Amino acid sequence: MTQIAVLTGDIVNSSALSLKELDLALETLNLATKCFSDWPTESPPLTTAFARRGGDSWQTILETPKLALRAALFLRATLMGAGPFQTRIAIATGEGSLTDKAMKDPNYGHGPAFTHSGRLLEKLPRNSLMQHADGGPLSAAYLLADHISREWTQAQAATMALALAPTRRTQQDIAEHLGISRQAVAQSLKSAGYTAINAALELIETDPPERHHDA
Repeated sequence: MTQIAVLTGDIVNSSALSLKELDLALETLNLATKCFSDWPTESPPLTTAFARRGGDSWQTILETPKLALRAALFLRATLMGAGPFQTRIAIATGEGSLTDKAMKDPNYGHGPAFTHSGRLLEKLPRNSLMQHADGGPLSAAYLLADHISREWTQAQAATMALALAPTRRTQQDIAEHLGISRQAVAQSLKSAGYTAINAALELIETDPPERHHDA
């Protein structure tokens, strides 16, 4: 089996949405996962797959586990930027099968990463919308990221979605894409906590240096 990250989620308060709104929310997440393949990585292009699960749930696979938190925040930002939507996200990293069938539909995947992600979503406490199954320091980072990101406005979320993609967009690029001023982008990123969030993501995504012990 391959080391992967599995993100399992559902749409918050989906019963209050119309069928059209729910479809829009889930399709927004589906399209967002397709953007992952454009993200620069040290290895071959980042492979992902997305599938709906039941009425309001979804699941996606990442072949680069260290990008899981960035991916989760990117999905949330893209969704919140598209409308009054919110999603819970349960993340697990570990072994998982990546058969051709599973890469077309994660519902056919199996392995510890799939199991732990699904179980975590089922037991997420009411006050938590994003968590990692490993616990410890990594889960602490997810708790803080969840607390910060769930308060984004729609405008902040739309800006963060563009800034979080590790393609190094400039503020001017983001401004032109959104049709707003560079100053508005700068203010939005500042209010959304981008500098601290991105610094934390880079620490998580950087492989620790080898430690050499004295004889």
